[in-house]
Amino acid sequence: MGKNLVQKIFSSHLVSGKLKSGEEIAFTIDQTLTQDATGTMAYLQFEAMDILKVRTKLSVSYVDHNMLQTGFENFDDHLFLQSIAEKYGIYFSKPGNGICHQVHLERFAVPGETLLGSDSHTPTCGGLGMIAIGAGGLDIAVAMAGGPFYVSMPKVVLVKLSGVLQPWVTAKDVILELLRRVTVKGGVGKVFEYGGDGVKRLTVTERATITNMGAELGALTSIFPSDAQTKKYLKMQGRADVWKPLKADAGAQYDEIIEIDLSALEPLIARPHSPDNVCRVSEVKGKKVEQVCIGSCTNSSYHDLMVAAAMLKGRKVHPEVSLTISPGSRQVLEMIAKNGALTDMICAGARVIEVACGPCIGMGQAPPSGGVSVRSFNRNFEGRSGTADAQVYLVSPETAIATAVNGVISDPREFREPIFVKYPKGFTIDDTMIIPPSPKPEEVVIRRGPNIKPLPKKEPIPDTLTGTVLLKVGDNITTDHIMPAGAKVLPLRSNIPAISEFVFEKVDKEFVKRAKEKGGGFLIGGVNYGQGSSREHAALAPMYLGVKAVIAKSFARIHRANLINFGILPLTFENENDYDVIDQGDNIELPEIKNKLKSGGALVINDLTKNKKFGVNHALTPREVDILCAGGLLNFQARCKI
Repeated sequence: MGKNLVQKIFSSHLVSGKLKSGEEIAFTIDQTLTQDATGTMAYLQFEAMDILKVRTKLSVSYVDHNMLQTGFENFDDHLFLQSIAEKYGIYFSKPGNGICHQVHLERFAVPGETLLGSDSHTPTCGGLGMIAIGAGGLDIAVAMAGGPFYVSMPKVVLVKLSGVLQPWVTAKDVILELLRRVTVKGGVGKVFEYGGDGVKRLTVTERATITNMGAELGALTSIFPSDAQTKKYLKMQGRADVWKPLKADAGAQYDEIIEIDLSALEPLIARPHSPDNVCRVSEVKGKKVEQVCIGSCTNSSYHDLMVAAAMLKGRKVHPEVSLTISPGSRQVLEMIAKNGALTDMICAGARVIEVACGPCIGMGQAPPSGGVSVRSFNRNFEGRSGTADAQVYLVSPETAIATAVNGVISDPREFREPIFVKYPKGFTIDDTMIIPPSPKPEEVVIRRGPNIKPLPKKEPIPDTLTGTVLLKVGDNITTDHIMPAGAKVLPLRSNIPAISEFVFEKVDKEFVKRAKEKGGGFLIGGVNYGQGSSREHAALAPMYLGVKAVIAKSFARIHRANLINFGILPLTFENENDYDVIDQGDNIELPEIKNKLKSGGALVINDLTKNKKFGVNHALTPREVDILCAGGLLNFQARCKI
């Protein structure tokens, strides 16, 4: 029986386990990437492992998130990251060089290799034929130290594409269609592998848009084959030597098959406040808009901005709309500056902002109060934009520009004749803002600003857990709810005591005070608890505040792993109706928890306030039990040398 593409790459990197759905496997990691919002903590954790040099084929540290330098904290972190990279054998992409996923696709991605990144949109490089997975920073630190990555073998879903995208219909519409069908929790425990005749007509940057937003499905990752399109892209990047063909075997088996006829798609839009709240643009056209933003790691490629510029050429942005453009990389910015496209956008009235994540993570460009913002980004969670009551819609760059010109949500098919981007023979190659490791690492002095604080420690799990239910929340709670981003909070990523003051700030402003008064306790959640960003601070800061366990109906993959990594027990209700029984403020206990985790005994929660008992499950592997009992992955690694 032939292998699918996912099985092929896992097989070639497998350390332990069998490629059977649901079984824990461990596989080697070829490459890692970090970004500055998660990187400072990841490298502090790497330092704690006392390893002289990274053991991966390639590790890259990017600065693309904390770019606003309104205080000393962000610049201090950048200097820390650069000196860490020089000392430990890591490449450093300077501020202004670009968004990690865009730059990694351009300069480092290799078909058939594995990539682990401390950002949930790391699967972007699946568009070039990699197994690229987002994870918490501590998992990245372990991989850099030479350790394998552990995960339950996912189900592999074939997304079979047929037909051809019609004019004004884009790759963004492909992934929005999949989100419409599958939802933000429909990809949990799965990898989406793209195949079918429709694939060969999609460029690498189009594929990367699709794999990037595969993160919104809750999937482990998404992947395209490596074919003639891949070879063409790598040749244009001056990297044809790393290309190799990769595709599924004839007769390869899949757990599920989803068929999408590209020819039947039309422009789509995700309405507030979820990427899966998708409908046709034609259903909401005419709605007044105050802001339009082009960019993010989803839609900031050369192709995307060339289309935007062509649509704006000879036109003006509507007088009541603010349009921002964020190029994805310095390469893209330099090319559109030289060919005149940047001039066309500026003349139309666009605001060209820094080559960075920017407004996608709430780092500037917050919409007006109650305003409507149409964005070519990947997430529109409530409050993520920086404005609590903003209405954020997600669209393709084509739909966004049509909207910016008209002042209302617009169907790009009504704009004018289709636009076709003519590519140069090659992309502009200038890697001077990628700093290689020092040839004399022993002479490098790590630069540590006053905001960089020591790692907080977690004690081993006690025999019995007791405490108060500090907070009860509903379904689809995101890591933005738990640990907000934005210009106010992100500079504190290397200071856990300081950043912990913002945990659940947008949900319950009294949470931190209550957690401190009670000496920690428990959290109750609904379905898909912890979806969204890979930010491990959404587990690390609650751990610092004394959170002992989270009991939910289900968990998002990365957040569940982060909870385990920092010694917080993730439990699910045996009977989901028990969610309705337990309330915030209840005093509960989990008796003999350590013994039952090790022996496999049934776990029971005693609600002491209501004098009731109910069962919970954990689905932990023996290795995860050992990690929790040790008080987290860092403690576990200290006992078990890599």
